[in-house]
Amino acid sequence: MGSGELGAFLRARRAQRSPEDAGVLYSGRRRVTGLRREEVAVLAGVNADYYTRLEQGRETHPSPQVLDALCRALDLDPDARGHLYRLAGAAPDNTPAPVAQTVSPELRQLMDGYPHTPAFVLNHMLDVLATNALADALFSPFRAVDNLARMTFLDPAGRRFYARWDWTAQATVANLRVAAGLTPHDLGLRRLVAELNEGSAHFRALWETHQVRGKTREPKHLVHPDVGPLTLTYQAFDVRSAPGQQLIIYHAEPATPSAHALALLSSLHATTHHARTVDT
Repeated sequence: MGSGELGAFLRARRAQRSPEDAGVLYSGRRRVTGLRREEVAVLAGVNADYYTRLEQGRETHPSPQVLDALCRALDLDPDARGHLYRLAGAAPDNTPAPVAQTVSPELRQLMDGYPHTPAFVLNHMLDVLATNALADALFSPFRAVDNLARMTFLDPAGRRFYARWDWTAQATVANLRVAAGLTPHDLGLRRLVAELNEGSAHFRALWETHQVRGKTREPKHLVHPDVGPLTLTYQAFDVRSAPGQQLIIYHAEPATPSAHALALLSSLHATTHHARTVDT
């Protein structure tokens, strides 16, 4: 991320904060939907000229006290708060080590031990590093199972596969923003963002909102062409032996239509795999 990211983040979040929600009184028509710079400065208790310099990139190292005040004025949640601190260089120097791009044999063996539920491993930029058999079956509508952001925005199957595509798109971009704050000099992440910016107008628009959010626990609403709708919950586990990797395990509530559909998908995949093995 360049030195202008702090100002871009502040401008984007100011535009998203309405005067009504912030308790700002005004009269007449407004030319902006969000807060004015002067209003943010008043809410944060800082000089208006100083805040302007922050947005313009002429001041890049506000104090923790100023950052706290800006977080309150802009009503930033914990993810966005941490991101703001990192942009200002005020967060502790805890830049993560490079993420391993290979999955250990032991972890692959563990994943294969979940034959009735999809399991896969992601890195910080949502690359899919490994999958078990049922995850392969679940993601089979995609041309390539390589990166969840690329699959969401650049593969036509994404809009059909994710029943709540708009929500998935927003969450995906917000996840990448977290990664960009944690690893600002990651060339692979920069190349991915550039590819998505070039290939998807929706991604460009969402990226400019500077929304920041880690993984939530909301269910995944999917539509598979072979078995229909699926509602799956999930758990994410940090891989202690490979910092930056996460094991994701999807789950369907027992005795639900989604559980039956997942079982059918497993059976169909096993039958197809067996047929291919016999043919060869």
